[in-house]
Amino acid sequence: MGSCSHFMGTPSRENCHSLPDQARDLVLEHCLREGGLRPLVGDGARATLPPRIHLYAAVIMPDHVHLLFLPLRDENDRPFAMVDILQCLKSATAHRINRLLRISGPVWEEESFDHVLRSDESLREKSEYIRENPVKAGLVARPEDYRWLWVEPELSS
Repeated sequence: MGSCSHFMGTPSRENCHSLPDQARDLVLEHCLREGGLRPLVGDGARATLPPRIHLYAAVIMPDHVHLLFLPLRDENDRPFAMVDILQCLKSATAHRINRLLRISGPVWEEESFDHVLRSDESLREKSEYIRENPVKAGLVARPEDYRWLWVEPELSS
């Protein structure tokens, strides 16, 4: 499987303890852009740069974010660094959320949870965990009813 990673980030308790709908839209859109699933155009886009991740699943909850992805390789065949991928995600979305909400300061907690999936961890199991997150939180009855969820089609069947 390579170095497939699971990331969970939490909005800052100081400024943005719960992400409103429009902020969740921005975060999901950024994740889909980073994965090459949306055009890299518009506000905050890294125009002309290739995707840096293969995105398997993403869910943007009001109080946290889950991503399941594989870092892709750069032109020198080195994997993009996890720290750079997450820094870009946090920085770009923080700027856009601050502008949207007319606030300033940190949007994301400094600390986040991320780890490389072990060989005995199933990509399908982890994506199902992410898919069921909004249901377990009582936000929707079925995962497909949650607008801030994206799962690679091959993993959601």
